[in-house]
Amino acid sequence: MTSPKTQRPLRIGTRGSPMALAQTGMVRDKIVAANPGLETEIVVVNTVADRILDRPLSEIGGKGLFTKELEQALFADVVDVAVHSMKDVETWLPEGLVIACILERDDPRDAFLSPRASGFADLPSGARVGTSSLRRAAQVLMRRPDLRIVPLRGNANTRMRKLEEGTCDATLLALCGLERLGMADMARSVLAVEEMLPAVAQGALGIECRADDSDVRALLAPLVSARATAELAAERGLLAELDGSCRTPIAALARIDGDSLSLDGLLFLPDGSAHWAVQRAGSVADAARIGAEAGAELKRAAGDTYFKHLQ
Repeated sequence: MTSPKTQRPLRIGTRGSPMALAQTGMVRDKIVAANPGLETEIVVVNTVADRILDRPLSEIGGKGLFTKELEQALFADVVDVAVHSMKDVETWLPEGLVIACILERDDPRDAFLSPRASGFADLPSGARVGTSSLRRAAQVLMRRPDLRIVPLRGNANTRMRKLEEGTCDATLLALCGLERLGMADMARSVLAVEEMLPAVAQGALGIECRADDSDVRALLAPLVSARATAELAAERGLLAELDGSCRTPIAALARIDGDSLSLDGLLFLPDGSAHWAVQRAGSVADAARIGAEAGAELKRAAGDTYFKHLQ
């Protein structure tokens, strides 16, 4: 069975990293399970973020570098869909493209990795924590200003090798990523959200396509998670209000209980010396509004102190 209208396999675009390929394989299997007999083809698209690994994303253009080439491939009709980690998707999509499907969300928490410590409390003063995430760095320094942050990018194996080589004493990775790679046992501990609030949309995979491609959207419809869609509407609503980017240390997590949604958000100065927190709750149906109001509250609370930093 081929995809409707095109009479060709459904072309699934992905980055070429081990993580991206593992995630895309999972998504492909779910698409085929929902559409028995559907033929698919995985198309690897090389992105700037995969080519430049020695500099923080905040210095080379932000998290959009994970998605730009995939979106260009969608516009050029080279692929029919693109699979993304939603935490890497920019706040605003290019006109003509849409996230047609957010799948059921995996564990959004961060994992702590170290050859000599099981958590931050075990690290000696002056220990080096490797991360290029401003969000993680700010939260580490907020709780342990005596620790040092050293830049660290690369996949899980690369980071573990650098830990073993002594480049740093500890690092952090998304737990869901380790689980998708079958490497969850690398984590020395899993950090409670009270200790390390996750990135917006961490743990969620999304599928992007052309907005007018109704046939493809119909194929994806059975995979949509209403719960994850509402959670991300709140978290990304907060991010949009703050004009968040990879240069902005922001954390947020929405949780649903029945028909109610609660949202926790944090905004930081990169050195962890100041932070602003917000908590909001309401109906799941109002997820986007809850997020926007939470973001506006953080913006008011931070005021000139924060936004002078962005200039």
